[in-house]
Amino acid sequence: MSSVATPVPDESKYYRIGEVSRLTALKPFVLRYWETEFPTLEPVKGPNGHRLYRQEDVDLVLKIKRLLYDEGFTIAGARRHLKEAASGGEGSEGGSGATGEAGMSQLNRKMLLDLRDGLRSFLTLLERK
Repeated sequence: MSSVATPVPDESKYYRIGEVSRLTALKPFVLRYWETEFPTLEPVKGPNGHRLYRQEDVDLVLKIKRLLYDEGFTIAGARRHLKEAASGGEGSEGGSGATGEAGMSQLNRKMLLDLRDGLRSFLTLLERK
């Protein structure tokens, strides 16, 4: 009977915020801010209160980074995109027409919604001055 459970449960499967920061090339304050903006990004808290990111959290951070930095989404647009992707997408009826006119019109609609969100953000900034 030498098979005893390890006292530290799966600590090797978690990343601390500093490690995630290095892996994703993002500052820790950005990661903490994204936690407030993206409800699906929710690292667990360890017994000492430190954030512990699972691999799926790291993958989500990389996806958010790609949406925001590479594809030019606003935070609201990226949040909406992730929500739609999690629910299977709103306009995916046939599946084969995703690259046709319906897919393009949905893409244009998303771009316009993102543009609207960005303009609202600028308006809010201007109104504060």
